[in-house]
Amino acid sequence: MENNLIVSPSPHIHGGDSICKNMYGVLIALVPAFLVSLYYFGLGALIVTATSVAVCILFEYLIQKFLMKKEPTICDGSAILTGVLLAFNLPSNLPIWIILIGALAAIGIGKMSFGGLGNNIFNPALVGRVFLLISFPAQMTTWPEVGQLTAYTDATTGATVLSLMNEGALDKLPTLVDMLIGKMGGSLGEVSALALLLGLAFMLWKKIITWQIPVSILATVFIFTGIMHLVNPLQYASPFVHLLSGGLMLGAIFMATDYVTSPMSKNGMLVYGVGIGVLTTVIRLFGSYPEGMSFAILIMNAFTPLINSYIKPKHFGGK
Repeated sequence: MENNLIVSPSPHIHGGDSICKNMYGVLIALVPAFLVSLYYFGLGALIVTATSVAVCILFEYLIQKFLMKKEPTICDGSAILTGVLLAFNLPSNLPIWIILIGALAAIGIGKMSFGGLGNNIFNPALVGRVFLLISFPAQMTTWPEVGQLTAYTDATTGATVLSLMNEGALDKLPTLVDMLIGKMGGSLGEVSALALLLGLAFMLWKKIITWQIPVSILATVFIFTGIMHLVNPLQYASPFVHLLSGGLMLGAIFMATDYVTSPMSKNGMLVYGVGIGVLTTVIRLFGSYPEGMSFAILIMNAFTPLINSYIKPKHFGGK
């Protein structure tokens, strides 16, 4: 059959965006958080991140080359980004063999099983993270203390801000300044809110993302945790503590904003962000897990097609 060339009428506008440009732009925005993780966790942060990135690239290449029988697209930056985000959701003392399993789950289950980039309905890095959290709960909730630059699997461990809140030990929480700069335990990419906010500013400046999703998530968590804090300040931590702790900033800025798994319209993004904020708050305050960000994003990823169906952008020229 003869292929027909369809030409649409002018005007034609080229936005200049590409997969590579956006992926590497997000990676640049993640540099401040990576530098902070190196400063506080040293060798462990380097090993975990390098291993995660390398095996994510390897698994994507092998699956595309030998299982899907297609030309590998590992240079587009998406596999690298998945590897970095997966690493940022892991403790800096996690053994290499567990990282390998997480990377396989992220790439093999979360991404390539749906057909590859653009077809996955769940954020691949979070699929890997939640898979490891359920499979290896002890290793995934053992957090090294900051400042052990040469330690890796033998690092001294301690409690995180969220675990202290979950235990009701509000008097043992670090200061807001320490939480802002990252002087606290946690996943290696989530500890410094300031570094993550610098990444947000860069992506907004470069128009890689829009403000609707991160702002709606952070505002929702702030409002609901603020209400609970006013009701019982002895039991529920300040909303500022919730904003600066756990994976809230990392998830709101870099994971919930994933193009493929988030809604297309601005109003849909607001609904999506509020949903993530509500679910995160409910799990944090009333659930068994201290952190609910990963679960909240994955749940709302599943609702994205429904949001896109019912909240559509106005067509050009429409009322």
